[in-house]
Amino acid sequence: MKKCLIFVLGMLSLCSSVAQAEQIGSVDTVFKLFGPDHKIVVEAFDDPDVKNVTCYISRAKTGGIKGGLGLAEDTSDAAISCQQIGPVDVSDDIKKNGDKGTVVFKQRTSLIFKKLQVVRFYDPKRNALVYLSYSDKVVDGSPKNAISAVPIIPWSTR
Repeated sequence: MKKCLIFVLGMLSLCSSVAQAEQIGSVDTVFKLFGPDHKIVVEAFDDPDVKNVTCYISRAKTGGIKGGLGLAEDTSDAAISCQQIGPVDVSDDIKKNGDKGTVVFKQRTSLIFKKLQVVRFYDPKRNALVYLSYSDKVVDGSPKNAISAVPIIPWSTR
């Protein structure tokens, strides 16, 4: 019973997101006769801890019958771009723990074992937030990654 409870809790944690993404748009890349086409989707999410920073992610989404049922595993291809959209105030907590990184976004990219993550770091020397996107699996991750930096500059000087 204890192993079953641990498994269920683990599965729930894989399915939960730190920040919710909003789909901005998509383009089809491969036609599928049955089920949705393969596509690239563009999504946006706001950093949950830093007001006025929005990140945009483009990622591959597998179609076909398996993709339509949510059973397909998406590829590890993704790109990220983060922007300052207003005045940004970085908390002392973020500055203090910046080199450890904080997961600010997770999205499932397969039924169980694979997810896309975005981790935020703080670079004190350059006074910037750095966002790293990558894909991981329970057993075997991918070295494919993308990075974006947001310099923290006074909003009035822009």
